[in-house]
Amino acid sequence: RPHTPVVWSPPSLRNPAGSPPDNMIAAPVSGRGISILVGPGEQVTAGQEVCVVEAMKMEQSIRTTRDGVIKDILVQPMDTVRTSDPLIQLE
Repeated sequence: RPHTPVVWSPPSLRNPAGSPPDNMIAAPVSGRGISILVGPGEQVTAGQEVCVVEAMKMEQSIRTTRDGVIKDILVQPMDTVRTSDPLIQLE
C-alpha cells in the first residue's frame, strides 16, 4: 500500500518560545525525511549525522549538537517535516 506522508509537530515537544528543547534534534528546513541513520538506545556524539532531510531537491544532513543516547525517533522516511519540527529525541 502507498506510504502517506505525515506532517507532525507535537506542541508538547516544543518549548514556549517555539524552538525545540536541548534534548530534541529538529528539522532546520521544511522538506521530507529521506533516511534515519540511528535507532533508539544508540549512543551518539556531537556532530554525528543522524538523519537526512530533502528540501528543494537538495539533501540536508542533520547532525547532533551534543552527545547523548537516542530515546525516540519521531519521523519515518518519506514523512513531510516543517522547519523546527522535532525529528529525534535524546535521553
